[in-house]
Amino acid sequence: MAHTNWAYRVYRFYADGFRSMTLGRTLWAVILIKLFIMFAILRLFFFPDILGRFQNDIQKGEYVRERFIEVKP
Repeated sequence: MAHTNWAYRVYRFYADGFRSMTLGRTLWAVILIKLFIMFAILRLFFFPDILGRFQNDIQKGEYVRERFIEVKP
């Protein structure tokens, strides 16, 4: 029986393709590991949580306004 649901056919297309991969699985694993390193680990070291030290949104807004928006006289 042929499925006419387009979402199911797209899913089966990708599932069959990934199932038959050999080198592709390794490459996808490398890509996912690199993305994890970029977004999870490097974020801890290079992007500190500056706004986390403020108690409420008003204080956060004032800090951003003072720090990032230049007021021209």
